[in-house]
Amino acid sequence: MIRRRSTPWIHQKSRFIIASVAAFGAVIAAYLTFVKLTGGSAACPTTGCDQVLESPYAIVFGLPLPLFGLVAYIIMAGMAVSPWLINTETQKSLRTKTEDWTWILMFAQASAMMIFSFYLMYIMAFVIKALCIYCTASAICSISLFLLVLLGKDWEDRGQLFFIAVVVAMITLIGTLAVYAPINSPRAEESQFNITTISDPANIELAEYLTQSGAKMYGAFWCGHCHDQKQLFGQQAVDKMPYIECDKEGKNPQLDLCKAKNIESYPTWEIKGKMYTGIQSLEKLSEVSGYKGSRAFGTR
Repeated sequence: MIRRRSTPWIHQKSRFIIASVAAFGAVIAAYLTFVKLTGGSAACPTTGCDQVLESPYAIVFGLPLPLFGLVAYIIMAGMAVSPWLINTETQKSLRTKTEDWTWILMFAQASAMMIFSFYLMYIMAFVIKALCIYCTASAICSISLFLLVLLGKDWEDRGQLFFIAVVVAMITLIGTLAVYAPINSPRAEESQFNITTISDPANIELAEYLTQSGAKMYGAFWCGHCHDQKQLFGQQAVDKMPYIECDKEGKNPQLDLCKAKNIESYPTWEIKGKMYTGIQSLEKLSEVSGYKGSRAFGTR
């Protein structure tokens, strides 16, 4: 009598594990999306999370990059559980086709997610030079999904998998480089962060007073929160602000000063020997600096 070969446990549980990992990745992406949209700071043991989230690489087509990750994880989880939603007794053929097609689609998407995650890890390590634990965890989820899809099924045609992986990798890399081309090619002073607001007279007067009193705002050209702070002042006032660039790729950087002041997050204000981290209202800057002029602040 011929004994049937038992099905490996990984094949039996693979879809459940894939859905679980994708759900975990979705939670991470949802949290980072919330932080990015609200302009808050991530709960992180280092400042690297905020540095990564504030970088221009964290915005794609005007939307937070984690939002795209959230959608990708939801789609992956949906494909993993979709066959379970089909009644095997009445729609057995449909379930079989759904299982076959979702495996192929999951492999293609997992390949794209893994390739894109490798690119982002490279950017984080060698361009931004900061560690974001959430981004790293998300990358681990993407790699895990690829391995689970690869090992979770007894693939009959390995050549087909290799062909799919090569095509997806090429499309992903070309698309990624095209999306980030505007960031990688221009000089820092041609950054996408342009000040669009017009300063009221009080804003200009405050900026001049802060400079004269020795106050300093430490930031980086790619910092989204720094851009928001400058937007509060407006175009005319920004030119008179005591701004210190802390990134070597920025315009007129003062790296030694930033290092001496132990600047770890942007923006950071130094006023009368005290440090104030994060975006500060013009009213707050007036109070802590001793500014006595008009406080009719506003922008147009």
